[in-house]
Amino acid sequence: MTNTPSLTLCQADYAHPQHMQALLDLLDGYARDPMGGAEPLSDFAKANLPQALAARPFMFSVLAFDEASDGLPVGLINCVEGFSTFACQPLVNVHDVVVVASHRGQGVAEQMLGLVEQLARARGACKLTLEVLEGNAPAQKLYRRLGFDNYQLDPAMGQAQFMHKWL
Repeated sequence: MTNTPSLTLCQADYAHPQHMQALLDLLDGYARDPMGGAEPLSDFAKANLPQALAARPFMFSVLAFDEASDGLPVGLINCVEGFSTFACQPLVNVHDVVVVASHRGQGVAEQMLGLVEQLARARGACKLTLEVLEGNAPAQKLYRRLGFDNYQLDPAMGQAQFMHKWL
């Protein structure tokens, strides 16, 4: 892994048109990828996501731009603040991690996760959580290197499983 020296990171401003276009483009690219479900974002999501994110103070996003490529957006992490009842503190769920194919393996995700951690600490969060697909070995390797581990309370009860139900 090499770091991208020309990388600029920032917390996305949901009212900033350039930030929102970058977020939508990166998220749509991720959605189209097999790791994101292989389906483009819906027209509804594209039209409403900027306002929906701005209306939710418990959401934040981190963007990465490659200044050597005329400020090309190359990375995105969307985060959702939750709450740990056991710790009685906020937690931050890393919901989407996106790095464009041309910049993978260059430390973009690691640098963005570093900023996410800073922002989570500033919010008083006790931990970061995330989900990763079993088949995404490179992401799992990165997350483990950064200190993430499978969630369990009692080893005898096994690891937690991520589940969902569409409404």
